[in-house]
Amino acid sequence: MEDISAVGKRVRKNISRIMEGGAGYVDARFFASDREEQLVLYDGNLEGNDTGYESGLGVRVLWGGAWGFAATSDSGDMQGCFDAAAENARTASRLVKVPISMGTREPVEDSYAAPVETSPFDVALGDKLDFLRGIDQELSEDWILRRMVMAHLQDRTVHFWNSDGSHIEKRLCNVFGHMVIMALDEDGRMQRRSMLLYSPGDGTRGWEMMTRPELFGSHAGRIKQELSQLLGAPELEYGRRSVILLPGQGHLQVHETIGHPLELDRILGYELSYAGGSFVDLDSFGKLRYGSEKLNVSSYGGIVNAPGSFGYDDDGTPERDYLLIEKGILRNALSSRAMVDEANKRAGRTVFEDSGGAARATAFYRAPIDRMTNVNIEPGDDGTLEDIIAETEDGIVVDNPTSWSIGSNREHFHFGCEIAWEVKEGRRTRVLRNPTYQGHTLEFYRSLSAVGDRSTWRVEQVNNCGKGEPNQVMQIGHGVPVVRFDDVITGERG
Repeated sequence: MEDISAVGKRVRKNISRIMEGGAGYVDARFFASDREEQLVLYDGNLEGNDTGYESGLGVRVLWGGAWGFAATSDSGDMQGCFDAAAENARTASRLVKVPISMGTREPVEDSYAAPVETSPFDVALGDKLDFLRGIDQELSEDWILRRMVMAHLQDRTVHFWNSDGSHIEKRLCNVFGHMVIMALDEDGRMQRRSMLLYSPGDGTRGWEMMTRPELFGSHAGRIKQELSQLLGAPELEYGRRSVILLPGQGHLQVHETIGHPLELDRILGYELSYAGGSFVDLDSFGKLRYGSEKLNVSSYGGIVNAPGSFGYDDDGTPERDYLLIEKGILRNALSSRAMVDEANKRAGRTVFEDSGGAARATAFYRAPIDRMTNVNIEPGDDGTLEDIIAETEDGIVVDNPTSWSIGSNREHFHFGCEIAWEVKEGRRTRVLRNPTYQGHTLEFYRSLSAVGDRSTWRVEQVNNCGKGEPNQVMQIGHGVPVVRFDDVITGERG
């Protein structure tokens, strides 16, 4: 493989050449190494042992206010890749309605590395399979109809250069784990309980995170017990009541009804043909009451150990902490340099002072778009789960999604969950089957009445967030505490 310093010299030479030809901005991302592995045990059998390796260059050129992109896995074709990106930009500039600019930034020479003790790719395949088989054996029971244990592992090294003069090296590592068990209930319907490997927000995120029992493996016995309780449990009856979301469900609520609607490219209409738009518009910022005063939502959140922590985005902007929602009021969006420029031009005023550092691409052959980083509900001061239950008159506690339906502009939602526990007069009583809840996004968040403390907060990992055309599957994290919402429609009408 060509030495990275030699690659860098060739990249910088081509950036200068394209800029001298009339471009407004140029950047290049070289994926020196992009490794991925997925191991799946299904009913104790090895059903998936998939590995992948990619390496290549992606180039963006901004010309006449329009983007052009090209990519190649052939390092010998670097000049052709830059020329193709420039030609694509020149063609697009004939059609652009709102010419965009990246502005200028001080050059950055830096590196970022995810904290890792042992790379998952330095662990022998047999050792990884033995670990997964140990969990599978603990899940195995005669009455359990199906079981699955999965590990999804990623490791990539990316070099970034741009016409600002920046060079940034990133070493990213992600480790995901998932276990699921299923059985038939007394009505012959399939019930399930699952567990995802989560992060405490600190520490390291190599293979050692997967093997920490409290983060994953030790939950096998718990989900077995809860599944057995579900099989003969009554169904949740339709009605309005309080809903207490555990992080296993709360992270998806945040993901679908805060994260996606606050991606600035979606607000500007760029997702309409694929995944819908957003009920938020440019006049909403600084004015819209998104939720109650207990709702504080951050981007990044200073989290050391999360899939949404990456140091610098794919514009070369440093990842930063900022509030998206402050005491219920919408303050900011998930954004990139170009989308901030376009938004301010469309609005005819300064809506956003700076990029939110959210430009991300999932591979060298995909162009960066506005993506979630770590979108988090900040911990509150309403105590533990038991404290919140003790202050709840009539409600349910729910965990882990089974289904979700989201309005085209994220204005309303309907979620099904794996399990519910009934709460009556401050006490958790019985398990309930097939729980669902629904609501209008703003009405729902305005009903937020309790936010758990730091002891209830954890980072749920997401390894399959899809967005964009062509689709890009991205990895992100959501730090969420236990949260309670009041007067929520729950269950289904008979």
